[in-house]
Amino acid sequence: MSTTSEPQKILITGASGFVGSELCRQLVACGLDVVGTVRSLPAIQVPGVDYRIVGELATNTAWSNEIFTGVGVVVHCAARVHVMGDYVQDPLMEFRRVNTLGTENLARIAANNGVKRLIFLSSIKVNGENSLTDTPFDETSLSNPQDHYGISKLEAEKVLSRIAFETGMEIVILRLPMVYGPGVKGNFLRLLKIVDSGISLPFSLVKNQRSFIYLNNLTSAITACLTDPAAAGETYMVSDGENISTAQLITQIAYALEKPVRLWPCPLRLLKLAGMLSGKSDEISKLLGSLCINSNKICRELDWVPSYTLSQGLSVTAAWYRKKV
Repeated sequence: MSTTSEPQKILITGASGFVGSELCRQLVACGLDVVGTVRSLPAIQVPGVDYRIVGELATNTAWSNEIFTGVGVVVHCAARVHVMGDYVQDPLMEFRRVNTLGTENLARIAANNGVKRLIFLSSIKVNGENSLTDTPFDETSLSNPQDHYGISKLEAEKVLSRIAFETGMEIVILRLPMVYGPGVKGNFLRLLKIVDSGISLPFSLVKNQRSFIYLNNLTSAITACLTDPAAAGETYMVSDGENISTAQLITQIAYALEKPVRLWPCPLRLLKLAGMLSGKSDEISKLLGSLCINSNKICRELDWVPSYTLSQGLSVTAAWYRKKV
């Protein structure tokens, strides 16, 4: 591993979000100076974070030069993610406005203010929605985004590469699978609720393989990329280092919640048909398909090792969920 130096101030965008707020806590605990940009002040603030209100991420975000004073690294967590019931007239343009153009605007202003490095949280969706069970995506895999979110993230990666070439600012890209942990929302929280309810699920025959990353494993990977010279200009896949089927995931969640495992066998073709008839083909496809990551590169180049196993991460997440409900 290359030698590292103590970073200057670190600016975290989306500092009140699921990933951003935990990253703030971790970096402040390490004694680092953290500036957190937010749309509005969060109800629960992390002590020690210098919060700055900048509004929504877009081309007109209020990035004053003063915000970047003393900042050496930007960790760009803010993004437009999947929106349930999204009825905007042009969804792709809306994702581009925030994730692509908003990222470009941030990066150019950061570079103009002398920021040395920007770490961009991208997505495995840049590579596609499904991998072969025995051939995980890695950094050499072709890009093949299938939805608006993945397209906007790939376009943002390309924009950042151009800015790095033009300005010399170092760009580090982390492509993430689904992130879980205390505070998780979306589909993972929905699955926790379903398993907790005791509903029997028809997935015992599903033999797919999917990668995940526990929140604290992600924050440790980001920390590993803050100043290490080896990370400059690199793209890394990051995960817990374990792959798991939908049936195994439900089983482990049930154990973590101390609930009985309720799975029954249903032929996959019937599950796909049910998805088509109910208008939920995409959701069923994700439950049945494989999406695996090979994260050997970041482990090898930065000596990064996930601190938590998937089982440990699920246990902590389940404990949070039990307190929440």
